[in-house]
Amino acid sequence: MSNIEHALVPQSEWLLDPEVTFLNHGSFGAVPRAVLEEQRRLQERMERNPAKFLAFELPTALRAAADRLASFAGGVGTDYAFVENATAACNTILNSVRFDPGDEILVTDHCYPAISKTLEHIASRTGARLTEAKVPFPLLDQAQVVAAIEARLGSRPRLVILDHVTSPTALVFPVRDLTALCHKAGSQVLIDAAHAPGMLSLDIPSINADWYVGNCHKWLMAPKGSAFIWSPPNHQVAIHPLVISHGFEQGFTAEFDWIGTRDPTAWLTVPAAIDWHNRMGGPMLRQRNASLVEKAAHQLADCWNTEIGSPAMNGAAMTTVRLPLNGDATAERALDLRSALLKEHRIDVAVVAFGRKLWARISAQAYNSLTDYCHLADVIDNWRG
Repeated sequence: MSNIEHALVPQSEWLLDPEVTFLNHGSFGAVPRAVLEEQRRLQERMERNPAKFLAFELPTALRAAADRLASFAGGVGTDYAFVENATAACNTILNSVRFDPGDEILVTDHCYPAISKTLEHIASRTGARLTEAKVPFPLLDQAQVVAAIEARLGSRPRLVILDHVTSPTALVFPVRDLTALCHKAGSQVLIDAAHAPGMLSLDIPSINADWYVGNCHKWLMAPKGSAFIWSPPNHQVAIHPLVISHGFEQGFTAEFDWIGTRDPTAWLTVPAAIDWHNRMGGPMLRQRNASLVEKAAHQLADCWNTEIGSPAMNGAAMTTVRLPLNGDATAERALDLRSALLKEHRIDVAVVAFGRKLWARISAQAYNSLTDYCHLADVIDNWRG
C-alpha cells in the first residue's frame, strides 16, 4: 500500500477503456466490476417480481442502505435521504428553504457552476440576492479560506453555501471551522460535498452544518445516481423532495424514500461500494490516493515549470496544476484542450479555466500509477515546445 508508484488494483477491475490514460475520476467516478455485479443482481431481483420488490422489500432495504452509509460517514441512518446526485440535493435544499426579498445567499468564486445557475434561478424567483467571497487561488493555506469567508459575514447572510472539496479547483475547505464561524454570524450553512465521500475521512454530524450533501458515485465508486442529503432532525421538517408524492408530511425518510417508480438499485448498492472501498484499505486507500496525486502534481509542476493550485492538499485525491500554455484561458479553450488530449493522445483529464489561467485537474484512484501522469507531462511538454 505504501508503494504509490504502481496501481493498487489493475484497471481491468473496472470497465475503463484500457487504451485510455484515465486521470479524470473526479468528474463522474468509475464503478468497479464487483460493484456493478451487485447492482445487476439487485436489478434482476427487482424484475423477478417488481410489485413485491418495490412495495414490500424496498422500504426496509433502503433504510438498511442508509444505516450502512451512516456507519461509514457518521451519525444515524434516519438523518440520511437518498437522491440522484449532489446537484439535485442542493436544489432540494434551496427550493425548500423560504427566502424573502433581500435575503443574502453567500457563495465563493469556486462554487460548482450548476449550483451557481440554481442560485440565479432562486434569486430571480424570490428576490434573494447573491454575494460572492473570493478565495485566493492558488491557495497557500486554509487560513486564506477562513479569512475570505469571515470578511463577508458582516452582513449576516441568510445562507452560506460551502464546498467541502471545490470542483473546478480541487481545494479542501475547512468546513468545520467555517460552519462554526457562519453560525456565530447568524447564518445557516449548506455544504456541497460532491467529492468528499470516499476521498476524505468523514464524520458528518461533527461538522455541525445545517445541511450536508454528497455523492456516492464519485470517490466511493457506487453506481451513477447515488447521492444523499444529511440533515439533523431539527431541520428535516422543512425539507421536501423536488417531487412531492405519497409520503408528504409523513416524515423526512418517508417523503424521500418513495416519490414514484424509479430504479433504486444505485442506492441499494452503496453498501457493496463501501465493502469494496474497505477491502482496498479504507483510510489507507484514501491516504494512498492523496499521496499519489500530490507526488504527481509536484512532478508535473517541476516538468512544466508552473505551480500547483493548492500545495497543502489536506487529504484530497484531486488537485490542479497550471498548464504551461499561452493564449486565452477561456472555458471554450479548456474544453478544446481536453477534447484534443482525449482524441489525439488517449488521455482523459479535466482542463479548467480559472483565474485567467488554464489548469489540468488530475485525479488519483486505485487504478492509477505514477506512469499515467508522466504520459500527460510528456504530451503537454511537446505541445509547449
